[in-house]
Amino acid sequence: MSTKHKQQALKLLALCIFGAAFGLIEAVVVYYLRIIMHFHGTYTAHYKVLLNFGFITFIAPVHSLLHNAKIDTVEMFREAATIIMLFSVSYIAGRNWRQRLGAFLVSFAVWDITYYIYLKLLDNWPASLLTKDIFFLIPVPWVGPVITPLLISTLLFIIGCRLYLHKSHEQ
Repeated sequence: MSTKHKQQALKLLALCIFGAAFGLIEAVVVYYLRIIMHFHGTYTAHYKVLLNFGFITFIAPVHSLLHNAKIDTVEMFREAATIIMLFSVSYIAGRNWRQRLGAFLVSFAVWDITYYIYLKLLDNWPASLLTKDIFFLIPVPWVGPVITPLLISTLLFIIGCRLYLHKSHEQ
């Protein structure tokens, strides 16, 4: 393996470490929110279905999902900041659009997968891979079974690694 390839592999490892550390931070925030809200179990909310793919449903909640509209808004800003941070580290990690996209997919996937691992360790949640979760709040809440983001993130990780490590003439 050439020095250039070793450096790329080390950067890819660093992206994975970043994603895993970020997944822990995310899980801790959610853990704290659950304690503060006295939440245990599964999400139950009254909502209107906007679009249902079976594995992901886009909804319009009748009431605040987090029992407080201001917390909902703060959570949306936190989620936006998360994506901005992932884009930023990906931009730094890549030398061209292909590597940057690959870096984003890798760091996103590791962040998402480890988030669920850490929640299981911290709070013994989810109960199963079919437990319903709120995946994202932007632009509307996305809900579905936990297995959905895990499968999607696994696929994104594979695609991201291929894009990041791909030999390109643009470099």
